Amino acid sequence: MTRHSALSADFSSPPQQPSPRQQQPSGFHFTFQDVVCCNFQDPDMDNSTASVSPEELEDLREAFAKIDVDNNGFISKDELDQLFRAANLALPGFRVREMVQELTKTSERLDFQQFTQMVQSLKSTEVGKTFRKAINKKEGICNVAGTSEQAGTQHSYSEEEKVAFVNWINKALEKDPDCKHVLPADPNSNDLFTAVGDGIVLCKMINLSVEDTIDERTINKKKLTPFTSQENLNLALNSASAIGCHVVNIGAEDLKEGRQHLVLGLLWQIIKIGLFADIELSRNEALIALLRDGESLEDLMKLSPEELLLRWANYHLEEAGAPKLNNFSSDIKDSKAYYNLLNQVAPKGDEEGIPPINIDMSGVREKEDLKRAECMLEQADKLGCRQFVMATDVVRGNPKLNLAFVANLFNKYPALKKPENQDIDWSSIEGETREERTFRNWMNSLGVNPRVNHLYSDIDDALVIFQLYQKIKVPVDWDRVNKPPYPKLGSNMRKLENCNYAVELGKKEAKFSLVGIAGRDLHAGNRTLTLALLWQLMRRYTLNILEDLGDGQKVNDDVIVVWVNNTLTQHNKPSISSFKDTSISSSLPVLDLIDAIQPGSIRYDLLKTDHLTEDEKLNNAKYAISMARKIGARVYALPEDLVEVKSKMVMTVFACLMARAMKHI
Repeated sequence: MTRHSALSADFSSPPQQPSPRQQQPSGFHFTFQDVVCCNFQDPDMDNSTASVSPEELEDLREAFAKIDVDNNGFISKDELDQLFRAANLALPGFRVREMVQELTKTSERLDFQQFTQMVQSLKSTEVGKTFRKAINKKEGICNVAGTSEQAGTQHSYSEEEKVAFVNWINKALEKDPDCKHVLPADPNSNDLFTAVGDGIVLCKMINLSVEDTIDERTINKKKLTPFTSQENLNLALNSASAIGCHVVNIGAEDLKEGRQHLVLGLLWQIIKIGLFADIELSRNEALIALLRDGESLEDLMKLSPEELLLRWANYHLEEAGAPKLNNFSSDIKDSKAYYNLLNQVAPKGDEEGIPPINIDMSGVREKEDLKRAECMLEQADKLGCRQFVMATDVVRGNPKLNLAFVANLFNKYPALKKPENQDIDWSSIEGETREERTFRNWMNSLGVNPRVNHLYSDIDDALVIFQLYQKIKVPVDWDRVNKPPYPKLGSNMRKLENCNYAVELGKKEAKFSLVGIAGRDLHAGNRTLTLALLWQLMRRYTLNILEDLGDGQKVNDDVIVVWVNNTLTQHNKPSISSFKDTSISSSLPVLDLIDAIQPGSIRYDLLKTDHLTEDEKLNNAKYAISMARKIGARVYALPEDLVEVKSKMVMTVFACLMARAMKHI
């Protein structure tokens, strides 16, 4: 079955090239395929069955990141066994030792691509037969019937994660009357995969993660039919993309059919975005308490939410005189770190109106890990923070669920105080602008690696920019690209060389207008000039989709305006003069175009059309953006862009609607 809905058709990505962070460093020619296959290769086995699915790849990447604590892109040979355990992959100890011995002959470390090749090779070998059985039978993992489009790849999902997500959703939406027909779901059944089938739960969860993403008026809630359910799913998928979820290979049909691994993958992205929303310095200045001696504010601002969570936990553990953590998987299995963390963050009654909560530490002396974990969770329940993990999840060190557990604990009880340090330049902590958030979410929705958490610092080596070039069909000579890990001395020079090449590509290959923009501007995070390049990348990506749908016919702003006006005129609706037309501030031209594309879809009785106040304009705009997504257009612009008639973002709205209409001609 081909997995494409209107959503994935409108903004389907070109074939992805290997991530630059996964490419081998120059001069490092050996691969683990050579090492493993020379020892274990079964010549009669078809290698096509060794594919690593996108879902497996994501799990492997998360495991690698847990072990690669210094984030240099490599792990040492001595950490290989720990890496397999972090990935929840069972492999005999003697095999791991053999691999370490082979690795030692060539190098003392390996990168993520080599680890992925190792897993892929193991799946293709005789020993891999046992390995695959271990993967499929490991506790909490369920196989999914059927295979993916990648030959022979069988998908699986985590029963533990399903239970955790069901409990979280049940609690989050327990008072929502629109979800009563499917919730509460039974965590011990497959209720969840049926519950998402009409799109309502997904829409509600997106709004819980990022408030007001979806206008409630656009959700079909009553007398649902297959068509109206499909609309809800399109709305959910396009809105998930707009908040930074990677949904390119997920279609409405997949969710309607309840494909378990895809449902859980999407839900995790949505939940994670919500959990991480406030783990950011500009939204929580008390995080400055985590600043270390000799560290600048800029250094702290560059940390990802995961890194900030680990530092936060270690901050409190240090206060408690307890050992620090390197990860939220193997290091928390005995629950002792959690005991100390709970005891540190629990209210002590020193704030007016907040009663103290006593954490009973006696359970830390329990001899059995499982019983100790259960006692710990009873204490977490006193804080209302037992969500996401069961005792078995702690003991097994499930990295995803433990990360969610700690994030939820942080959100409820950060227990940090903003330091009274006059030397800190508070004015340098700037919140993310609307435009910056739009570009960041757009990049993340395309699946760039690594994920962009902080727009400027995370692209200062241009590696993400190169991936975006490939997505707009601009060839990148990866031999010219410096790849991590960068040397301590000269790292800035390596990154600057990348940025210079990125600007060169923009000028010579993409034919962008980059007057006055140099590599140093990207590397230094010059806001205005960096956004100028990102805008042209986003614009070209949008136009390329129209050109693909139009069999290569060149498209520019004038072509889009002509199409918009022809479509509006054919349906007896007013036209626009340009993307700067002031009438767009009412959102009525956008709503009229949506109604022309899908007649009868717009509820004009819900709108104010004359003598609009600013609030009424915004109300119309919220409805317009959600309706565009509902009919299948992947729109990244925000309601405020229409109200303020931001011509660049207005163009993308009309272009996305044009792409949606062309797809259905």
